[in-house]
Amino acid sequence: MATLKEVYSETSFDQTIKDASPSTLFVLYFHTPWAAPCAQMNTILSTLASTYPADADISFLSINAEELADVSESYDVTAVPFLVLQKGGKTLETVSGSDATKVRAAVEKHAGVGSAGKSGGVPPPLQATPQQQNGQAGNDDAPTTTKDLSSYAPKSSDPQTAPDYSGNAGSREELDERLGKLVKAAPVMLFMKGTPSAPQCGFSRQLVSILRENQVKYGFFNILADSDVREGLKTFSDWPTFPQLYTNGELVGGLDIVREEMEADPEFFKPFAAAQPTAST
Repeated sequence: MATLKEVYSETSFDQTIKDASPSTLFVLYFHTPWAAPCAQMNTILSTLASTYPADADISFLSINAEELADVSESYDVTAVPFLVLQKGGKTLETVSGSDATKVRAAVEKHAGVGSAGKSGGVPPPLQATPQQQNGQAGNDDAPTTTKDLSSYAPKSSDPQTAPDYSGNAGSREELDERLGKLVKAAPVMLFMKGTPSAPQCGFSRQLVSILRENQVKYGFFNILADSDVREGLKTFSDWPTFPQLYTNGELVGGLDIVREEMEADPEFFKPFAAAQPTAST
């Protein structure tokens, strides 16, 4: 039977696509290990793949969207889970989200029903939640920020807005209080993987580019440097993925939501743009 195969490098991905027959249907599954819906999608696709024989002209590939950022960007992946159905180098269909019915319908539309398709195949939706690490709560012993961020846009040499590490574990209330201050540390706050000068994931890099293109003044926090904030913010914001963008203390969302907001309102970031110098007379 066919299986869901993990791709570990861009070179391996390119070679797999190159060596395949033009008639091979590729089901490209973009995921991240920390996004809860991906746990459900992994089960769905593994089960669906098993309904096709090993010699079927279909290949299920699992791709870490952050580790293989260039591959993700080439397919315009802005949220996970995300599926691309491709044949002969052409994208036939895409599916965003973890709806088992939509995924199965898309695959069977282009590959036919698998041998086990009529007897069950894809399982019903599962309840998947992000794994929480024990003892990951922080206190607010350290100051949140030491500078006025009202007109601040970070440079590559600037330290991050908040301290690298939180203190000893405290209560959920203490952590929420700290997070409440962090999201308001600047009119626009970006919680990202890495820093603006060295993003550690493709989604963070793309969001930084959007902010720069729109000349947005913003503060940032590297969630890779503080596990308390990284895990706590998922619950605090009810948003399990990163990057996360806040304006005036309110969650906007991730890269996909930011793009939707900009499409609906081209001047979405205008109130937060850095003031342009005026010509002197």
